[in-house]
Amino acid sequence: MNVAIAHEWLLTYGGSERCVEQMLEEFNVTKLLTALVRPDALPPSFRTARPTLLQHLPGAVDHHEWTLPLLPFAWAALPAISDVDIVISSSHSCAKSVRIAPGIPHVCYCHTPMRYAWHWEEERKRLPAALQPAGRLAMSAFRRWDRWTAQNVDRMVANSSAVAERIRRFYGLDSAVVHPPVKTDFFRPGEGERHGFLHVGRLVSYKRADLVVEAFRGLPHELTVVGTGQLENELRATAPGNVRFIRSVTDEELRELYRSSLGLVFPGVEDFGIVMAEAQACGTPVIASAAGGARDIIRDDSGWLLEKPTIESIRKAVALAAREPFQAEDIAAAAAARFSEERFRTELRAVVEETLASKAR
Repeated sequence: MNVAIAHEWLLTYGGSERCVEQMLEEFNVTKLLTALVRPDALPPSFRTARPTLLQHLPGAVDHHEWTLPLLPFAWAALPAISDVDIVISSSHSCAKSVRIAPGIPHVCYCHTPMRYAWHWEEERKRLPAALQPAGRLAMSAFRRWDRWTAQNVDRMVANSSAVAERIRRFYGLDSAVVHPPVKTDFFRPGEGERHGFLHVGRLVSYKRADLVVEAFRGLPHELTVVGTGQLENELRATAPGNVRFIRSVTDEELRELYRSSLGLVFPGVEDFGIVMAEAQACGTPVIASAAGGARDIIRDDSGWLLEKPTIESIRKAVALAAREPFQAEDIAAAAAARFSEERFRTELRAVVEETLASKAR
C-alpha cells in the first residue's frame, strides 16, 4: 500500500520521531508532511519531509512554540493528500487536521490530545501573566477546533491507556493502544553489579526531580541525575552529597547507567514514558507514580507504583529495591515482548490494514 504520513514537526530526534521512523521502515511512504523541519537534526530517512509554509517564517524553526496560533492555517494551506491508499498522522497538536481527499482513510497515532488546549491550567504558566487571559480565550477556541478535527479521523490509536482515556474524554472516541517502540535489541541487561539509583529526564517542575533529590537526603545510596533544565542550578546548589549530576549522555552511556542501577526513580506523570520502558528493557526496576504511561509499563514483578509520590513513599520504595531486587532477565524479557520495535510495527500495521478493510466494505 502507498502511505502518507503527517507528523507534527521534525525538529529533534525524540520519542515521537522514533515512532515515525518505524512507520517509514514498515510502510511504503510516498509522502511525509510536517509543519516544520530541521534536516540536519534528523536521520537521512526524514529528509524527504515536506514542510508547511511556516518553514519560511523567520525564527519559526528555532521557536516553533510561538507558531501554535498559525498551525491550523498552515496545515489547511497544504493541498489535500491524494494518490495514496491511507494517511497516518502522528499527532500531539495539529497534524491530525491534515487535509485528505475524499475516500482515503485516516489513522491517527495520537501521542496525546493537544496539551496546550486541554490542560490549560497546567500550561498557562508558560505565558507571561499579561497574556494569560488572551491565551485562555484562544485555548477555548482551540478545544472546539481540536475536537472537531478529531471527528474526521477513521481510527484513533493511543500510545498508552492513559492517552486512550483522554481521547475518550475529550473527543468522545474509542482508540486502539499501541505502545511506542523501544530499541530492545540495544537496551538489554549487562553483566556487571548494580549499585545506586537513577533519575533521567529534563529538570523541569512536572518531572519532579526535586522530589527525587530530596528523598535521597540522608539515604545510604547514591543517586545519579541525568538531564538539564530550568531547575538544574537550584538542584545542584541544594542537593546532598550522595547525588551527582550528568548533563548529557550518549545512548551507550545511558544503557550502562540503566544496567548498573538498582532502580530508576521517576515520579513525574508521562503520556507514556520511554525512559521507564528503556530501563525495564535493561532489566532495571522502576519506581514511579501510579498514573499516566507508568500503569502500562510497570508490573508487580518489575517495580513499584506509588499512589501518591512523596519523599517518604520514594524512600520506602528505594529501601525495598535495595533489599529485594527483582530478576533482571525476567524484567527485560517482559519489556522486549511488550515494547520492541518489531511489535510496534506489527501492531500498527494490523490497525492500518483493519481500517483499510473497513473503509472498503
